[in-house]
Amino acid sequence: MNYENFSTLELLRKQFRYPFPTLKNPNAEQLQEVTENQWIDGEYLWLYEQNPDLRKKYKKTKTAHIAAQWFPTASPERFKPICRLMLWTLYNDDLYEESDPNDIEYVHIQSVAILNGEMTAAESGIPLGSMLASLREELLQFIPQESISRFTHMISRYFRGLETELKYKKSKTYPTVAECITLRENSICLYPFLQLTELETGIILPPEIHEHPVIQRLQALACHLVTFFNEVQSVIKDEATDSIYYNIVKVLQHERQMSLKEACLEDLRLHNEDLKEFLELQASLPDFGIWQDAVVNWVHYMSMVLSGWKNISTKLDRYNQAEFPGATELKAKLDQI
Repeated sequence: MNYENFSTLELLRKQFRYPFPTLKNPNAEQLQEVTENQWIDGEYLWLYEQNPDLRKKYKKTKTAHIAAQWFPTASPERFKPICRLMLWTLYNDDLYEESDPNDIEYVHIQSVAILNGEMTAAESGIPLGSMLASLREELLQFIPQESISRFTHMISRYFRGLETELKYKKSKTYPTVAECITLRENSICLYPFLQLTELETGIILPPEIHEHPVIQRLQALACHLVTFFNEVQSVIKDEATDSIYYNIVKVLQHERQMSLKEACLEDLRLHNEDLKEFLELQASLPDFGIWQDAVVNWVHYMSMVLSGWKNISTKLDRYNQAEFPGATELKAKLDQI
């Protein structure tokens, strides 16, 4: 591939701009040690026991440091399940990137059943079942079942997006740009994290606020913004893992016969349109009565996810130095389990 002497990393650093604060949780290193020693090399060692190089790549992704940018004020106890979720998203994405669309439907059903407390990890028969069971137990210490149900619904949205991606990958066909944006809104897996803001703040907002069209639109825009950023960032990784059929930049190239640079700049234009709408909605929120301050605060935390993702991800080896598992090693792992 000729990259036209064009640096995607430079574009991300200089042109993707967010007028939001960038904070970091001081417990990041403590939880990164838990992630590496207790989880990657401990509880979940069996997954990649015979592949120390791959375990090293997962450690280099610094999942606790990513979570620290998204949840900058969570206490260590409340931060732990967030970090476990962050590692799960990485493992789940990579495990099933080479899966059959029909197989992922089974994993989807079992995962949701575990999170809803309807099935044990042992009964589920899926590799990451114990991780989800532990996550549910940790979340129940701090948020009610109603919140976990909403969180689980968003995990289900993520799986639906993943299933759609795999269908395009299997058939080696491209969606339209509009279809791609819709499916990536789900598969980027930001919706579940946005629900856990109440884990950090300790304030449980009522259902009518979560169902309000403005709040739903703000969440959708946040997902779009992270996706537009991610597509430029991961275009080389996606080519290496044959995941080009649902990268918005590659879909733009295919649909409009653009160069890589032109497609990245169009992705930036779409990003900036959504950022403008996000800022306008944030500045003119409806009146939520007694919940107003809590809603303003939630949208504020939402905005810090955007600036935080840029701050941490442009430094990650997973995207910038090909420190990600290739398609062949992922396929081999899937065949073993």
